[in-house]
Amino acid sequence: MNNQKSKIKKTVKKHIPKDWLCELRILYRLTMETLYDIKRTGLVNLVIVTTMAAILTIFGAFFRTTLSVSSFAHELGNVLEVSVYLKQNTDANVVKNRIKEFEHVENVKIIPKETSWVNLKREMDLPDIDNPLPDTLHVKVDKPENIEFVFKELKTLKSVEDVSYAQELAKRIQALNNIVNTITVFVVIMMAILTITIINNTIQLVIQSRKDEIEIMRLMGVSNWYIRFPLIMQGAFYGFSGSILALLPLNFVQNGLNNVHQFFMVPAPVYAQGIVITIMFSMGILFGAGGSFLCIKKHLQV
Repeated sequence: MNNQKSKIKKTVKKHIPKDWLCELRILYRLTMETLYDIKRTGLVNLVIVTTMAAILTIFGAFFRTTLSVSSFAHELGNVLEVSVYLKQNTDANVVKNRIKEFEHVENVKIIPKETSWVNLKREMDLPDIDNPLPDTLHVKVDKPENIEFVFKELKTLKSVEDVSYAQELAKRIQALNNIVNTITVFVVIMMAILTITIINNTIQLVIQSRKDEIEIMRLMGVSNWYIRFPLIMQGAFYGFSGSILALLPLNFVQNGLNNVHQFFMVPAPVYAQGIVITIMFSMGILFGAGGSFLCIKKHLQV
């Protein structure tokens, strides 16, 4: 029976001509209703917006830091090279060409044993003996996480005497990157829970204060979306306002991280601030509206 009524409703709606002026009036009324609900909430709005701003600031700071740490990890990974020591009487060019065919290998540089010996004699006072050093290849890998894979592949070559790289440094870089990424994900989850809880409680109070009014609208046949829309928009407003308020402390974080990048001469991530602000606003509005929607589903049977 309900399905039949729904089909009839849809059929009737299709044949009703759309009056765009009327649609604009409805949108205006809904906007004014949202503003009225916000005004009616009073000083509670300030508490909600500042709380949202604090949550979003924490998220923005961690997310921006994650981008910087990833940038540092990438730069440090780029300077990490695998040193390959060749056996005596091995053609370095043949081995170089073979290694360049390996997956994840970006570049291979030959360091002749004569060059290594001259450099070593400059640094140390050595006796006049024959050069004991082997020809060396410096292998650059495309990403830090692929160093271990290339390292194992190089060890399988018969013409290679030994292979080495700064293994501990590479592991620490990767571990730091993983830790910061995990913390950021945790902050996002906590942000979602706190935001939805705060908005949920606020919208519940609004629903209770408008209980009689909403009941009258139901009896008059007002559509569900007309009742829901102002409440969802109120939640989105809190997310948007909190994001605007969070911009100021986030700017201090951005400047601090830029100074760190300049000190270590590591380029800052491109468009990092713009990405953080866009995601922060999106998540603030999404979680705010989402919190309202969940509250409506729970406390308002429309």
